[in-house]
Amino acid sequence: MSQEVFVKTGNQFIDNFYPLIKSFLMQDTMDVLIDNKPIRGYRSPDSRAIWIRDYSDMMRGFKYFETDIKSVVEHFAETQAANGRIFDYFATFPEKPPCERENWTKYVRVPVEADVEYRFVKAAFLSWQASGDDLWMEHLLPQLEKALGYVLKHPWRWDETLQLVKRAYTIDTWDFAYTAGKHDWLQFQIDENTYWGVMHGDNSGYYEAFLLLAQLYNYFNQTGKSNFWRNKAEMLKTQLNKLCWNGNFYTHFLKITPVEIPGVDESAQLSLSNPMAINRGVTTHGMAVSILQEYLKRKAQNEAIFEWFSIDPPFPSGIFGDEKLVAGAYINGGIFPLVGGELARAAFDHGFEAYGVDILKRYYDLISGTGETYLWYFPDGTPASIDTGTSPEAMPTDGWGSSTMLYALFEGLVGIQDLQKLYEKILISPKWAAAGIPHADVQIGYKNSGRSVAYTFDLRDGQIRLAVQAPRADARFHILLPEHHAAKAVLINGRPADFLNTLVEKSPYVDFQTGIEDKAEIEIKIEAR
Repeated sequence: MSQEVFVKTGNQFIDNFYPLIKSFLMQDTMDVLIDNKPIRGYRSPDSRAIWIRDYSDMMRGFKYFETDIKSVVEHFAETQAANGRIFDYFATFPEKPPCERENWTKYVRVPVEADVEYRFVKAAFLSWQASGDDLWMEHLLPQLEKALGYVLKHPWRWDETLQLVKRAYTIDTWDFAYTAGKHDWLQFQIDENTYWGVMHGDNSGYYEAFLLLAQLYNYFNQTGKSNFWRNKAEMLKTQLNKLCWNGNFYTHFLKITPVEIPGVDESAQLSLSNPMAINRGVTTHGMAVSILQEYLKRKAQNEAIFEWFSIDPPFPSGIFGDEKLVAGAYINGGIFPLVGGELARAAFDHGFEAYGVDILKRYYDLISGTGETYLWYFPDGTPASIDTGTSPEAMPTDGWGSSTMLYALFEGLVGIQDLQKLYEKILISPKWAAAGIPHADVQIGYKNSGRSVAYTFDLRDGQIRLAVQAPRADARFHILLPEHHAAKAVLINGRPADFLNTLVEKSPYVDFQTGIEDKAEIEIKIEAR
């Protein structure tokens, strides 16, 4: 097969989605030379630097076409501290001209940040997934374990009593803390006035990272270490869901240091890491449904352009130390495509497929007319700008949110998930029935390694035909059927196969599995129920 990536359905918004997102990402590349070694990264939309936070999420978009998939991860590994700590970002360009002019190489770890190490592990895993480089990953494993060990031991990161990751009182995963007026601007430091607590998104992120490390150790036949990290993940999930779940969604901040903020009903604040928790696998299906229903409720009740809030309701204007952080601005209640993409991805997995399609369509309508996409928007739809934010830049080619929307399209609607590396273990779960699409030609792959998966989907005359092309692969299928239908037979290469009809909420699916040697012809006969 060729290495081209495409989705062809005859529907303009779906067919043009990947080329448009790719065009944004290709404007976000940043090539630097450090210690005579070329490094190709993807920059943050609001700062001329390579942040592991943005990069690890953006990889879900650029991994399909980028050839240099490892140099950034290698550099963060090479600059890891002896105790396991990872830098937030590095830069070789002045970030805040004209006051900053030096072009030296700069490394930064924001002390209040607790999420950096899990993002490093995720980035390394995605690099391995797309490259398939076992020797590279095996060499990196001790550093991944060291990074997670740092979080479990350092007094700024781990709470022994709660057995959860802790941080200073920030807005969700962002990098400045509440000080009750005891600091004269944004507070990035830990000091004697720090208000400590647990932010749920850190813990869902480490849950996923622990499982990824367990999966890697299992792949390399290190069963003892695999079991150790799997057990750590389960213990973390138990504590998180016991202490941070409020019955409808995750409480934004579980306080360790007592503090009251006038005008804030923290039990009502829905923060951006909620849909991420679903996609990281820490929620039950019922919890996922509850979170999705909460967003739908707020969509109906709120006049904002979209329901993709950084946090809702926001904090009172200016209390985090900068007058620009008014309610509805940036991380204090701004509208983030990053959140919308995670929300769409979660919707596709939990029986809200039409909602997932709706989010993708609304985002496409937002960006296709202008050819611009921003990290955040005011609730009235006004895009971010330097004047209205605390960041040095506000690029109109935001790769963070746009790549997350692409992640929802490819893994959610198109339904191709790489469960290990190089599509050797795959889940094929097309959900075209939710978009009213009867025919689709799809090819998804990694340019770095040249490995890809393709399928042709046809729904007509009471049956679904699915022709799959893949390298040698173990494949699971979870295929959305038309509403009120069920499968009555599944044929794989002309032979009857075992299958199971299932429901996800009210959405009917047929599940089966098979090995694929280059090609598989699948026929699903369906009937009304």
